[in-house]
Amino acid sequence: MAALFTFSLFLFTYSLITISTANAENITAILSAFPEYTSVLFFLLTITMAALFTFSLFLFTYSLITISTANAENITAILSAFPEYTFPEYSEFNSYLTRTKLADDINSRQPPITVLVFSNAAMSALAAKHPLPVVKNELALHVLLDYYDAKKLHELSDGTTLSTTLYQTTGNADGKLGFVNITDLKGGKVGFGSAAPGSALDSSYTKSVKQIPYNISVLEISAPIVSQQILTAPAPSASDVNLTGLLEKAGCKTFASLIVSTGVIKVYQTAIDKGLTLFAPSDEAFKAKGLPDLSKLTNAELVSLLQYHALTRYSPIGTLKATKDTISTLATNGAGKYDLSVTTAGDSVTLDTGVDSSRIATTVLDSTPLCIFTIDSILLPAELFGKSPSPAPSPTPETSPSPAPAPAPASTSPAPAPEAKAPSPFLSPPAPPLESPAEAPAGESQNSTTDNAAGDVKALAFLKALLTTTVAASVIISSFLV
Repeated sequence: MAALFTFSLFLFTYSLITISTANAENITAILSAFPEYTSVLFFLLTITMAALFTFSLFLFTYSLITISTANAENITAILSAFPEYTFPEYSEFNSYLTRTKLADDINSRQPPITVLVFSNAAMSALAAKHPLPVVKNELALHVLLDYYDAKKLHELSDGTTLSTTLYQTTGNADGKLGFVNITDLKGGKVGFGSAAPGSALDSSYTKSVKQIPYNISVLEISAPIVSQQILTAPAPSASDVNLTGLLEKAGCKTFASLIVSTGVIKVYQTAIDKGLTLFAPSDEAFKAKGLPDLSKLTNAELVSLLQYHALTRYSPIGTLKATKDTISTLATNGAGKYDLSVTTAGDSVTLDTGVDSSRIATTVLDSTPLCIFTIDSILLPAELFGKSPSPAPSPTPETSPSPAPAPAPASTSPAPAPEAKAPSPFLSPPAPPLESPAEAPAGESQNSTTDNAAGDVKALAFLKALLTTTVAASVIISSFLV
């Protein structure tokens, strides 16, 4: 978006400058070469400049619209834009979307999406009774992976439907726990409730908040959709989590053994309360062909390698998908040291070290503020396994000085310098005077003919370029408009 905006702004400015500061002297010279075509050339020049100006203005406007639309699809931006005038009643809901990182998950997903929001009072009551991981799961139940607006709610086939929610994608939803029941009730009322058996329609549609048709919709409901299974699920403190037990169960026994033997597990446990994300290589990753011999690492290097597999923040999969810049790790000890970059292709997330890359395979745990992933390859930091820098050019070997050659005997006639031109052996006589002054214009006429020929060639080239530019600009503009 930024590149498009910058290019369009440059092109727009360039066209203005070109139109206003065209070199009149050159144009006049070219037009005078074909006086009979002056009007045609001038017309083509005008059309070309107008086309360039129109296209640049169109591209500039298009980039502004695209940027504003992209920002509008950001759920945080939708709910927080001008809060004193628009949606202050959802500020608590918006805050918890950010704290739980659900906002990143929403923004990184492909449309369509519908977010069911409720008032600050209802959000505060929910958050006061339950820990943050439970609040996150509850809010995930309010993100529907489909597009609903007022019209669609009142035109449900059979009057009812089950809609998949973001909670269903976590892998923690049993049965129909990850679905929401939407039912068109009598009297124009639309009810919402958990699709789990025995759940009531304890919430109803209140009003429409914001829609970007078929991309994202924000609807207000009267109360949170209550799922007793989510609210009563145990949510142990992050510091009480058995890291080694989880890692071993997930097929990462070698990694678990290494963090225990090196003491890195204590570093992990200390960092959990403020936020921690682990990338645990599977046991198969330690058997991969071509893997460097880790036994040759010093203890300090092994510690750095293990710390490189952790982030000092809570970064669930949605946050990683939304990441654009390089990210620091627990091993980072300076700017640009031990960092990672993230690439996304659909739902696949890959970590790149600069030496190798590894795909995130599964989510072992996603419970604020701790997230554990398994990865299919060991992350090899460039600081430990990077290619050796190009060797510096070797100095020229010193050799014993050669004896100076004996001086040659002086020549009786000095040799001319190699670069100097040898003088002509004969002196040219002065040119005879012209017999008639009339001969002089003949040379000028020949030069003039040559200049005119060159001017014709330049003018023809200019005409060809002008026609090409006009056609190209027309094609480009028409393709955009179509």
